[in-house]
Formats: sequence, structure tokens, C-alpha cells
Amino acid sequence: MASERAEAAVTPPTSSRRRIPTQARSRRKVEHILDTTARLVVERGVESLTTRDIALASGVPVASLYQYFADKEEVLLALAERDMAEMDAQVVADLLELRVLTLEGLVRTTMQAFVSVYRRRRAFVEIYLRGRSNAAVHQFGREHNARVAQMLRDFAIEQGLAEPTMPQVSATLAVEIGDRVFQLAYEHADDGDSELVEEGITLVTAYLERYATPAGIAGIERSNGTTGPTHPGEQP
Repeated sequence: MASERAEAAVTPPTSSRRRIPTQARSRRKVEHILDTTARLVVERGVESLTTRDIALASGVPVASLYQYFADKEEVLLALAERDMAEMDAQVVADLLELRVLTLEGLVRTTMQAFVSVYRRRRAFVEIYLRGRSNAAVHQFGREHNARVAQMLRDFAIEQGLAEPTMPQVSATLAVEIGDRVFQLAYEHADDGDSELVEEGITLVTAYLERYATPAGIAGIERSNGTTGPTHPGEQP
């Protein structure tokens, strides 16, 4: 079902952090560490940041931080996972708002949802879009792209926007192209290059429309707001 695949797409794999917090107090501490790291990344950048910097700014002993994260790279990965989950949830929420479905609308809504989160998660731009020196973050991004491509392809086919013959590799390549567009758009501009993003939407749409159904081009009007990806636990 589209809803089940959407739920899977918004559930990133857990990182290799040493201890997964279970108590509310521990979860708040980890969230505080991540929020502090995000602020430091925006202020100082990624490369100059150290684990000691994070611990000092968070007001926790270094030894306490090491209970949850093995090193700085693991903190950055956890932050990227958290922000990516927010982006996936934004995609699902925005798709639910569409009243007329087209393949172009699917591409545009997905990419604009990411843009909206980039605007409020500036640290993610630094960690994920600029440089990607963290090998674990890079690998997480590739795996995430594959999951999103699977979910969006299945959704497009199930909703009658794309032919069942659309290869999975085409959907994966489309998502990877979009990912690269974002890297270029945010390489030097903190708010992103909106013209470049728009060109990227046009590029990805034109590539995928080779597999579009006539309805996927003309549009499918929803009879209600429950068609398509849903939040966990809901039925389409």
C-alpha cells in the first residue's frame, strides 16, 4: 500500500550511536545536544567543530556525550537523520494537500517540500549538501534516496500517474538528479538558488514524463483528501 511505503520512507535507520535513550530525560538531553550541534554548525561550519566544542556548548561532560555518540561524526549523522525524517514527513503532508494529481505535481511537491525544510534547518544544508565529508552521512543519503525513489514510484503507479513499466532505476536516478540539483542550488546561497531549483524540477519532470500515463499529464482530481500517502496508522 502507498501508505505503508510512505511510512517506511519517513523511518530512517538508526545510527550506530552507543546508547539509544529510552527515558524522557535522556531523550531531552540528546535532543539538546543535537539542537546545540545544529547551532554550532551554522555558526562555525562542520570541519572546525569538535566533540569537546559540542559538549561544552551543550553543558554536558564529554564523558556523558560519549555515552550517546562515539564521536563528532556520529553526532552529525544523528542530526542528519533527524532532519531528513522531518523532510520526509513534510513530503507526505504536502502530497496529502494536493487536490489534482499529476506527475509534474508529484515532482514539484516533493522538491519544494525539501526546500521548505532546508529553510528552517540550515545546519542540514551544511552537513548534507555542502561537502559531505562524513562517509556515514553520505551513505545514509544514498540509502535514503533509494527509499524515497521506491515510495514515489509506487505511489505514481498506484495513483495512475505513471505506467507500471517505469523502471525502478529511472525513479532512483530522478531522485539522485534532484539531490544533485539541491547541492548546486545551496553550494553558495544559504537560501538556495530558486531559479536553479525550478530548472531542476523541469528537468526531473521531463525525464519521468516518458513513463507518464495520459492522466498523469492531464491530471487526476481527488474526490477527497485521503488518497495517496498517509500518516502512519491511516488507511488510504
